[in-house]
Amino acid sequence: MGGAVVDDGPPGIKAPDGGWGWAVLAGCFVITGFSYAFPKAVSVFFKELMREFNVSYGSASWISSILLAMLYGTGPLCSVLVNRFGCRPVMMVGGIFASLGMILASFATSIIYIYLCTGVITGLGLSLNFQPSLMMLNRYFSEKRPLANGLAAAGSPVLLCCLSPLGQILQTHYGWRGGFLILGGLLLNCCACSALMRPLLPPKKSPELEAFTEQEKVQPKRKLLDFSVVKDRGFVIYTIAASIMVLGLFVPPVFVVSYAKELGYEDTNAALLLSIVGFVDMFARPVSGLIAGMKCVRTKSVYLFSFAMIFNGCTDLIGSQANNYAGLAVFCVFFGMSYGMVGALQFEVLMAIVGTEKFSSAIGLVLLMEAIAVLIGVPGAGFLLDATHQYMYVFLMAGCVVILSALVLALGNFFCIRRKQTDPEAKMEMAVTAAEKEELNHRVEGEEDGGGEEEAKEKENGKASALNTVEEGGH
Repeated sequence: MGGAVVDDGPPGIKAPDGGWGWAVLAGCFVITGFSYAFPKAVSVFFKELMREFNVSYGSASWISSILLAMLYGTGPLCSVLVNRFGCRPVMMVGGIFASLGMILASFATSIIYIYLCTGVITGLGLSLNFQPSLMMLNRYFSEKRPLANGLAAAGSPVLLCCLSPLGQILQTHYGWRGGFLILGGLLLNCCACSALMRPLLPPKKSPELEAFTEQEKVQPKRKLLDFSVVKDRGFVIYTIAASIMVLGLFVPPVFVVSYAKELGYEDTNAALLLSIVGFVDMFARPVSGLIAGMKCVRTKSVYLFSFAMIFNGCTDLIGSQANNYAGLAVFCVFFGMSYGMVGALQFEVLMAIVGTEKFSSAIGLVLLMEAIAVLIGVPGAGFLLDATHQYMYVFLMAGCVVILSALVLALGNFFCIRRKQTDPEAKMEMAVTAAEKEELNHRVEGEEDGGGEEEAKEKENGKASALNTVEEGGH
C-alpha cells in the first residue's frame, strides 16, 4: 500500500523509496521530534511559572496536557485542510503558528494567557506539521516504508534529549520569558522542514500525467473528510485498540521520576531514569522499523505491533515490583525498548490497514480518539495514586490496559479481518475460474465453427475439381 492521499500525484507513479524521499524523511524526523518532545521539554519551566503566577504544579502541568490534546484532537481538522490545500501549505502555516504561540507566551501576564498561546496556538501549529509529514512520508516510501517510519519516529527521543537540557540552560541564562522567545524562534525550523515536502509528480508530458489530468476532469470532487473509513472493520479494531493503549502507555514515563523520589533518591538520579528511556528508545525505533520491513514480517505487522504492546504491558507489570534504583533502571531499559517498538509501528500498521486512499482521514479520526484517551489516562492514574498512595497500583493499571489493547488488536484481526479477506479472495478465484471456462468454451466453439467452414470449403473445392475434370474430358 503506497503513498498517502494528499498532494495526489498520478496513481500510476510509484513511490521512489529514496531520492528526494530522504530529504522528506529528514524533515519528518525533526517535525516528529518537535511534536512529541516539545510538550515534555516545556515542563522544565514549570517551577519558574509557578513562582511567577503563584499557581500549583497541577495548574502548570495543564500546559503540556493542552499541547498534547491539541496535537491529537485537531486531527480531523488537519485532514480537512490537507485534503483541501495540500501538505506543504498547511505545514508552512503550522510552523508559523507553532512559533507565534511561544513568542506571544513570552509576554504573558497570567497562566491562562500561556494556556491559550503555548497550549492552543503552538499545539495547533505542531499538529498541522505532524500529521501531513506522516502523509508525505507514506507517499515517498513503499518498500522501505517501515524503516522510514522507524527512523522518523526516532526524532522524538533524540530531540527530547536535546530540548530538555537546552530549556534548562535557557531558563538559567535568560529566564522563562527569554527561553520561550528563543524556543519560538527554534520552532520556525518547522517551516524549513515543510519546504522539503515536495509533491510527488511524474515527468512532464508523460502518459501517466495526461491520464491523471483527464481522470481529474471526470472524477467528482474529493471529500474533505472521508467517514467511509469507519466501515472498515480493520480501522475500527485498530482505533479501539489504540485508544485503550493510550490510556496506559504514557503513564510510566510521567510517574517513574516521582516513584524514584518517593524511594528516597536524589532529583538528579531520578531524572536520569528518563534519559535511560530516551537513549534506549532512540535505537529501538529504527531497529523495529528495519524488522517490520522484512518480507517475512511485513505481512504480519499487526501481530508484531500486538507483540510490542504485550511487551510494554508486561514490562509495566514487572516494573511495579521494583523497590530500589537498580530495579527502576532495569525497568527503564526494557520500557524504552518496548516503547520504541510501539512508537515505530503504530502509524505503519495504520497505513497498512487502511491503504492509500483513506489514510489522511483515518489518521485524523484516530488521533481524535487518542486525544480523549490522553486526557483520561494520566489524570486517572493520578487519582488512583491519590486514593492508594501506592505507585505499584499505577504501574499495574498501566500494564493491564496496554495488554488489553494488544489482545483487542490481535484477536480482532485474527477472527474478523482474516475472514473478511478470505471471502473476496475466494470470490475472485471463482470469478477467474469462470472467466477461464467461458474463454475456453468460446475457443472450442470458434474451433468448431472454423472446422465446419473448412469442411464446406473442401467440399466446394472438390465439386469444382470434378467439374473441371468433366469439362476437360469433353474437350
